[in-house]
Amino acid sequence: MQENTNRSTRTRIGGTISRRTLVRGAAMTGLSLAVTGAASTAAAAGERVFFQYFHETWPTITDNLSTVADRGYDGIWIQAPQESELTWDDQDGRNDPPLGYQPVDFRSFNSEFGTEEDLQRLIDTAHERGLEVYIDCVMNHTAANRGYDFPQFDEEHFHTHVGSIDDWDDEHQVEHGELLGLKDLAQLEDHGHDDTAPYVREQLYNYMQKIASFGADGYRYDAVKHVEAEFWDRYANSWADEFSMNRVGEVFDGGVDYVQNYIDTGMDAFDYPLYFAIDEVFDYGDVSRLEGAGVTAQDPWHAWPFVQNHDESAPPQYHLAHAHVLTIEGTPMVYNLYSNEILDDDAINNMVWVKTNLAGGTTHWRHADSDLAVYERENNLLVGLNNNTDEWRSEWVYTTWRDETLNDYSGTADDVEVNGDGWVEIEVPPEGWVFYAPY
Repeated sequence: MQENTNRSTRTRIGGTISRRTLVRGAAMTGLSLAVTGAASTAAAAGERVFFQYFHETWPTITDNLSTVADRGYDGIWIQAPQESELTWDDQDGRNDPPLGYQPVDFRSFNSEFGTEEDLQRLIDTAHERGLEVYIDCVMNHTAANRGYDFPQFDEEHFHTHVGSIDDWDDEHQVEHGELLGLKDLAQLEDHGHDDTAPYVREQLYNYMQKIASFGADGYRYDAVKHVEAEFWDRYANSWADEFSMNRVGEVFDGGVDYVQNYIDTGMDAFDYPLYFAIDEVFDYGDVSRLEGAGVTAQDPWHAWPFVQNHDESAPPQYHLAHAHVLTIEGTPMVYNLYSNEILDDDAINNMVWVKTNLAGGTTHWRHADSDLAVYERENNLLVGLNNNTDEWRSEWVYTTWRDETLNDYSGTADDVEVNGDGWVEIEVPPEGWVFYAPY
């Protein structure tokens, strides 16, 4: 293992890159791509959407990847593949608890989800379908309830001086304590043994390398804030670059600046600050709170918005929340508590189509009050969200179009005409949404 201490470049190296990925990569590095025609006045339309494909075996997922691709998704995120403590028999329900988060041996990828051969077949099939694969990467901890009995680690390789995390405002506890009783690995501290932390890092380097060796496209880093930022900055993100892997981190916190701090080490991050806003807004709350909310509003190139995941439930207004997440900037992740249910959801499928075909460009907020939010993705898409459960809402808004007919791609409203000054009146159904764009 070579411990590269240089800050990561955050860009994907090698592999097959789609047009949407190329556009996004250019934006991240401050470059521009030549476009022709009307598209030259705005960013190219069409942005990525990922699918969180959990709670199934590798063969089951593999058999369903053609459906995922047909629905328009660009990639999937799957659970951690290493040998772990819990089994299907330990679950009380589909996601209680999720599997893969109590590692026992980082060297073996024969798990509850299938064999290493099954995992290889999944990734190969995904690539044949044009899908990227992000794999959960658990590097903060090992399993609970087995002392320090692990094939590749001894007690000296763990933080043993804190115990459980009791004060969530204490950074030292958060980074060195045992999250939910999980044994906390010492990635940086030696505890009196000169070779302890380097040995832990070597094992994690090999773990990341093994994931990459299957041809995966990226990591989803678990429990990011429970490991010192220095580890991500100096080591993990540089290793990811070495292996030509993308990465997105779980930074479970509602503070935009807090999450941005980890992004600045060289990773993307799930937009938890936006999620917490969404959870309140789409519980029949004030939709004007969405304006400027989350990491997505300040750094959309590295933000992954979401409505729900295996740790957090969806708000009551499930579809309205998705209408927002699947039209704003960033890379949304759609969660499959029950995969066939969501893949057969016509409303969600339509929103995915809108995101991957119509969304693009800078966001301009055109109107916001407690019930109605209207924003434009510059010269590409005009979105209206109505949180009034009883009445249609109409509003005149300014746009970047001139003398243009706009079609509603949600299928719920009539065409509208933008006048020569750029103004248009749109109507949005109760507790509904509209997606306006030119024909």
